[in-house]
Amino acid sequence: MTATIMPRQVRFLVILAMLLVAARTPALAATHPGQAELVREVARATGKDPVALNALLDGAKMQQGILDAINRPAESKPWKDYRPIFLTDKRIDDGIVFYRQHRALLEQVGRQYGVDPAYIVAILGVETSYGRNSGNYRVLDALVTLGLHYPPRAKFFRAQLKALLELPGNRLGGPLDTLTGSYAGAQGWGQFMPSSIRDFAVDEDGDGRIDLKNSLPDIFASVANYLAGHGWVRGGPVAARAQPDAAAKPISEPDAAPQWPLEQLEAWGYAPLQTLSPAQPSSLLTLQGANGPEYWFTFQNFYVITHYNRSPLYAMAVDQLAQAIDVGVRQADVAQADVTRSDVARSDVARADVGR
Repeated sequence: MTATIMPRQVRFLVILAMLLVAARTPALAATHPGQAELVREVARATGKDPVALNALLDGAKMQQGILDAINRPAESKPWKDYRPIFLTDKRIDDGIVFYRQHRALLEQVGRQYGVDPAYIVAILGVETSYGRNSGNYRVLDALVTLGLHYPPRAKFFRAQLKALLELPGNRLGGPLDTLTGSYAGAQGWGQFMPSSIRDFAVDEDGDGRIDLKNSLPDIFASVANYLAGHGWVRGGPVAARAQPDAAAKPISEPDAAPQWPLEQLEAWGYAPLQTLSPAQPSSLLTLQGANGPEYWFTFQNFYVITHYNRSPLYAMAVDQLAQAIDVGVRQADVAQADVTRSDVARSDVARADVGR
């Protein structure tokens, strides 16, 4: 009796197991074969459970709003319209307050990584208004939408989705399916993409995990490490106005990488409006300003910022915001020193009066 029942039970269990596996096969794989291959790649690279990976991807939703957003980026605007978005009095004032509030940590991180602290603050200001708006899209939805449903950028965003799935838990900042960020899948105050988290994010506070939303040491150090890792020159110029003469030679602008010594650009008819080294490696950028074309020399640090965001408009906004914050901090320091001196003087007078 037992001998005849057991094989049937085994067959039943095998069939049941097959049905369970089939039930857990990702629905997305049936409509998008890319998911199955992606899961295989991540599982091979990390040893993560393919069933769990498929479950994560099954739970991701393609969002039309994300596709709409990526097709209307601010960087498509001319400089005269782009600049007012980021160079507002409020953003500058908030940056000054933020810098002074966190000065000790910012300057310690700046010394450690060789990066000017005002640029750390400016990037946070442009990216998320100093952490106030880091995005409400589910990161998994964003990267599945753009990596598997947006052919124009599928190669880049599929790589970012793969990087996200491969990250260890202590570099994620929370359960993967709960992470929120921008429509492009960038996270935290500095809006790091998954590959940037992998390559440049820093556990600066030493708690064993990377938190780009709640740990200021991790946030500041990760931005600084990103800039340093791409060749930031501390104290080096970023951009400077150029004045063309009537016979200035038109210059093509293939990218932001410095291509000529400054003296070569001067020989072609572009004069700097400030003192700069003639040997300084430079490029020339033309922007459409509110009063017509603006000509700018750009340097190594400008090129570094374009690694953070490829748009030269972005790099220019970061530079100008950083300069405004730096000037504002210095002015606030002087004003505070004047108030302190005045208070001390009044106190001395009061003490003298008491002693009479």
